[in-house]
Amino acid sequence: MARIQFPGLKTQVYEHPADRRALVSLERTPVLPTLLKKVNEFGIDKLLHMQVMGGDFKVTPRNFPHLYNAFNETCNILDVTPIPELYVFRGTGHIQAYAIGVEKPVVGINLEGMEWLEHNELMFLFGHELALIKGKYLAYQQMAKVMPVLKNIIGATTLGMGGLAANGLEIALYNWMIMSEFTADRAGLLACQDKDAAIKTLMKMGGLPSDYLNEDTINDFEIQARAFELDKLDNLSKFAKTFSFMEYTFPWAVMRASELLKWIDSGAYDNLLQGREPVIAQTEIVEENNNNEDSEWDFMTDWDESN
Repeated sequence: MARIQFPGLKTQVYEHPADRRALVSLERTPVLPTLLKKVNEFGIDKLLHMQVMGGDFKVTPRNFPHLYNAFNETCNILDVTPIPELYVFRGTGHIQAYAIGVEKPVVGINLEGMEWLEHNELMFLFGHELALIKGKYLAYQQMAKVMPVLKNIIGATTLGMGGLAANGLEIALYNWMIMSEFTADRAGLLACQDKDAAIKTLMKMGGLPSDYLNEDTINDFEIQARAFELDKLDNLSKFAKTFSFMEYTFPWAVMRASELLKWIDSGAYDNLLQGREPVIAQTEIVEENNNNEDSEWDFMTDWDESN
């Protein structure tokens, strides 16, 4: 089918408000600039890029044409230029993808993603990863990947940054990682422009094999997703919320489908398809942050001081 393209597409027009709030909270953590500086000094960006170059298989029009075509089409729809290189990496037993490289972004998909996803589903997954590049999220994403190693290195220095989890940075980072999934899923839907493909991709990422994807299982999954209420997380204790998001690599398929369906139902998705972009007021970010009095950083600072 002929898909709509979005020349000049900006992340702000499809950004999820929870993503925006979590990012503001993350950027308020005092030690963040120092840690970003150390990540740069350690050459993490170059190291991750070298690992891809040295271990994964570069996709070309000759070796994996279906991946190449789906990826290029996704880049054109979302107006991602220059088009990043695409790689295939070994199987992990579940669908997995990555976007890495602050200076020179690249995207990767594993063997299961290549074999288990259809064309529109690939476009949803690629759109999700490309959103991380468009939104300039990769510096923080990469920090999360190497956080366990960084904690050990920094904890042994005299930087005064030991116990990162206790002072709030790690918690704020992982919380934002989860919230950023909602924004990236919206970009994935804008890329494939197929709600059913987006939902089926999330179900497959959640571990359900294609053989079990039928009208009944899809309908029941959507009913379950619509019943999920993200706002109820606010009723949990800060510690419980923090603990639940520590495993940020968990697919959270139902929660993500819930937020994506809400966006569709709101009419915002159709408005973008019809060329009507939302008006984003810069003051919204400040107001949302000011209203979030019990931020993870404030809570974790208090916790650190009391122990």
